[in-house]
Amino acid sequence: MARYHIETYGCTSNRGESRAIERRLRDAGHHRVDGPGAADVAILNTCTVIEKTERNMLRRAEELAEETADLYVTGCMALAQGEAFADVDAEVLGWDEVPTAVTNGECPTPTPDAEPVLDGVVGILPIARGCMSDCSYCITKRATGRIDSPPIEENVRKARALVHAGAKELRITGQDTGVYGWDRGERKLHELLERICAIDGEFRVRVGMANPKGVHGIREELAAVFAREGKLYDFLHAPVQSGSDDVLGDMRRQHQVREYLEVVERFDDALEYWTLSTDFIVGFPTETDADHRRSLELIRETRPEKLNVTRFSKRPGTDAADLKGLGGTLKKERSREMTELKMAVVGEAYEDMVGDVREDVLVVEEGTDDSVKCRDSAYRQLIVRNAGEHGIEPGEFVDLEVTGHNTVYAFAEPI
Repeated sequence: MARYHIETYGCTSNRGESRAIERRLRDAGHHRVDGPGAADVAILNTCTVIEKTERNMLRRAEELAEETADLYVTGCMALAQGEAFADVDAEVLGWDEVPTAVTNGECPTPTPDAEPVLDGVVGILPIARGCMSDCSYCITKRATGRIDSPPIEENVRKARALVHAGAKELRITGQDTGVYGWDRGERKLHELLERICAIDGEFRVRVGMANPKGVHGIREELAAVFAREGKLYDFLHAPVQSGSDDVLGDMRRQHQVREYLEVVERFDDALEYWTLSTDFIVGFPTETDADHRRSLELIRETRPEKLNVTRFSKRPGTDAADLKGLGGTLKKERSREMTELKMAVVGEAYEDMVGDVREDVLVVEEGTDDSVKCRDSAYRQLIVRNAGEHGIEPGEFVDLEVTGHNTVYAFAEPI
């Protein structure tokens, strides 16, 4: 679990984005500290109104980079002029990417008493606590312990309550959803999803992070459920973390690259249009140039439509913290190379959507400047601008035509 420091500059919209980032960080078990010197990571949410502001943002980024181990720069200047931070020891990210990057590849860690939460039209349902992994870089294992899975009926009851309370999107969460039921000697995620989808009502279900090892054992059953159930977003978040089996072994990940590829291949066979989401840790202490190239090649081969890139950061008390690091410059170079590839791969996926029609797209939440954020059947993000003119509000299902894209999301208009 990370200690974070966050600074926000600019308008009310930027402050809202920072609140959303902090909410996700708190839900994952991270906590805020006063000042960058006490933090594992610093987050700079930038503004770019005038030239003087830009100079101030760049100067502050340089100061924060000196004061903390890892710096993530986001916000308007980062998105519009990311190249301005090229000489700063920082990672430039979109708002939505920051919480995942802060986790350093660790599992999300809700509090022990985590209960379902309704946030607007989004229902957040933690289905279990803990995991079956023992990753060498992850500190959350000490907080969560092994997987503890409530019975299916209990989770279905909670899901039904969220739907009856107005949830239009159910987000199934946990440290590792793929191993749900393992503590009971059964592989149960696919059965749980079937039962949840059988609840009366019009809503969508998004499955949260599931490590490749757990998914691999039920890939046939899980892919079949995704293909059969229209309420499920055709979206799978399976963090591979490296394209090298040697590095995966040093990370003590339970899967090999082959198993990850077999999961992807099975979903490719079962689903015509879906989103593969995965994570990579760049610069693990034992990662060689050849290992890094294998990771890049795995991205080119599988072409994930959503990709989270995180530079390795030592967590106190973990076995990986005792390893000799690679140095910030090398990690930054590798991170930059992978991020450039990511932007090309993800951008191509969204560019290919332009001109397509997406039916029954769920309006999930309000965006900035009278826009709304929507999700199509594969959980791809579509932004509708001037939503007020169209009379579109969160919770509605609409048909949209994709009119443009901005690398990691698309723009659309109602039909």
